Amino acid sequence: MTIRKLATLLTLTLALAGCGTMDRLANVGNAPALSPITDPTTTAGYQPINMPMPQAIADTYQANSLYRTSAKGFFKDERAHRIGDIVTVIVTVNDSAKIANTTQSSRNSTNSAGMGGILGGIVDTASAGTIDTTDAVDFNSGMANTGKGSVNRSESLQTSVAAIVTQVLPNGNLVIEGHQEVRVNFEVRDLVVAGIVRPSDIQANNTIPSSKIAEARIAYGGRGQITDVQQPRYGQQVMDAILPF
Repeated sequence: MTIRKLATLLTLTLALAGCGTMDRLANVGNAPALSPITDPTTTAGYQPINMPMPQAIADTYQANSLYRTSAKGFFKDERAHRIGDIVTVIVTVNDSAKIANTTQSSRNSTNSAGMGGILGGIVDTASAGTIDTTDAVDFNSGMANTGKGSVNRSESLQTSVAAIVTQVLPNGNLVIEGHQEVRVNFEVRDLVVAGIVRPSDIQANNTIPSSKIAEARIAYGGRGQITDVQQPRYGQQVMDAILPF
C-alpha cells in the first residue's frame, strides 16, 4: 500500500512539474507577468474577520449642539475610514535576537564497605586472601552533562505600500490589505500587507506605521529568474520530502 501511494505521489509530482516546465518553456525570453488588479474580497482564500466586539453605544444628541457620542471630531476627517478607502502603510521591520545558553552538570559518588570479625575471616579463608576484607564492597558512579545553544538572528525591512480598507468592524476598527508588485528586468518583487488598524492610529497624512497593525501579516518575496535559480529543482524537492534519512 505504501509503494502504491509513493508511486501515485511521484506520478502527480511529475505531472505537475511537467506543467510547470511547459509554462516556463512557453515564457522563455519573456519577463514574468504582473498579477491583474482584483478585488481582494473575491480572491481565493479570503475570509472576513470576526473579532470580539464591545457593546454598541447608541448616538445621543444634545439640544443646540453639534456633538454626538460616536463622533471622532467636529470636522470632516480625510483619513481612511470606509470600505474602499486607501491608507499608506509605512513598513519598518528591525528585529534582532541574540540568545546564548550553556548548561553543565556533573555528579560523582563513591561507596565502600568492609567486613571484619568472623565473616571477614570466612571470606579471607574462602578466597585464599585474594579479597581484601577491609574493602570488600565498592560502588562507584558518575554522571556528566554539557549543553550549549545559541541564536543570532537579524531582520531589516523598510518600505511603504498603499492598502485598501476591505472591512469595517463593529467597533470601528479597519481591516486593511495591500499588494505591491515591482518588476525589474526579469524579476518581480511582491509585497503583501494585511491586518487590523484603529482609525485613531492613522496619522493626519493618511499613513500608519506597521507597528500599529494588529494581527499583521507582512510578506516580502519575489519570482522570476533569480528566484528560480535559488530554488532546488523539483526532483530534489520530491526526494527531500519522501526520503526518511
